[in-house]
Amino acid sequence: MALKKSQIYSSLWKACDELRGGMDASQYKDYILTILFVKYISDKSKRDSEYLLEVPEGASFSDMVELKGDAEIGDKINKIIAKIAEPNDLLNVINNADFADDSLLGKGKKMVDRLTKLISIFEGLDFESNRVGGDDLLGDAYEYLMRNFATESGKSKGQFYTPAEVSRILAKTVGIGPQVKPNQTVYDPTCGSGSLLLKAAAEAPNGISIYGQESENSTWALAKMNMVIHNQAANEMWCDDTLSDPHFKNSDGGIKTFDFAVVNPPFSSKAWSSGFDPDNDEYARFEYGTPPPKNGDYAFLLHVIKSLKSKGKGAIILPHGVLFRGNKEADIRKRLVDKGLIKGIIGLPANLFYGTGIPACIIVIDKEKAHTRDNIFFIDASKGFVKDGNKNRLRERDVHKIVETETLR
Repeated sequence: MALKKSQIYSSLWKACDELRGGMDASQYKDYILTILFVKYISDKSKRDSEYLLEVPEGASFSDMVELKGDAEIGDKINKIIAKIAEPNDLLNVINNADFADDSLLGKGKKMVDRLTKLISIFEGLDFESNRVGGDDLLGDAYEYLMRNFATESGKSKGQFYTPAEVSRILAKTVGIGPQVKPNQTVYDPTCGSGSLLLKAAAEAPNGISIYGQESENSTWALAKMNMVIHNQAANEMWCDDTLSDPHFKNSDGGIKTFDFAVVNPPFSSKAWSSGFDPDNDEYARFEYGTPPPKNGDYAFLLHVIKSLKSKGKGAIILPHGVLFRGNKEADIRKRLVDKGLIKGIIGLPANLFYGTGIPACIIVIDKEKAHTRDNIFFIDASKGFVKDGNKNRLRERDVHKIVETETLR
């Protein structure tokens, strides 16, 4: 019998409850999502003998089930996960959570009981029998967990997830749609858990090649798992700091360029120049000016511009202050406007994003028509939202209005 979304969501959030004890959301998400991942690939490999990931003998979810009540359950789960990680090039991806950590999971019987209950919850979810809708169902469930973890993780940890409605706006604004070809590329230099890239890819039914980079290892691991669960495992995801060590380069060592970029970088990063000298940047990203040392908003914008092809299009979410701040940022802003690189600016409601309540905007970059551009479109979408718990959320009609208005330009 097919699973209902409400059933899987409630079961997964119940699993979170089992681990709340000694951890905050930024910690227990790794345990939940790792078990979910093992359950998914185990069920998937049962029904598809040519599944792209190998589930070695003795390392499936059913082997975890056999450990319920075992005094060494945590250590044995770690060994199962390591067995899966090694042949699938997933070391430091699915083995980040230590299931034998008694400082987080409790000691002795407390750990055994907690992990036994956790496995039992996932044991009741049968992805194998959901041959038609299972993948979409699980992908939705993963996103549901990301959203809830982001809500609970606090200001320092909420940046790994971009709200789905905002992601769709970015994708549509840069022109990702049915006309896009599989060999075209979309890039996110601060990809978090990969949710923004996946939403962009969903707008291209014929396929699109995904490139992402993320500086935090545990968040990059979430992105790698997210790609596998959404059947996008072949795409390139890299872990390192984009500004100090951009991974994607051309054969001549310069910055690789892409057809599209969709980006939600950390707002107003104070350590953006750590590890390199922006005034002598080997990739010449700051030709329009060097951003102030204690605010990295324009650093990410300039990196995106450098990373786009001559006809490339990008959309980046930044705090509203980038439109008004003076000094170095004003100089950069003027040069970008004079060059015609900024196609438009969309003002968003406050309190949309996890980790901050400040209002933000989307800056739309279009290199293709920069040389003839003599105006910039502005959309004030700050009033179109609905309250959703302690956050604001864009409704379908709000998304449609923004996109429809933008496409008329």
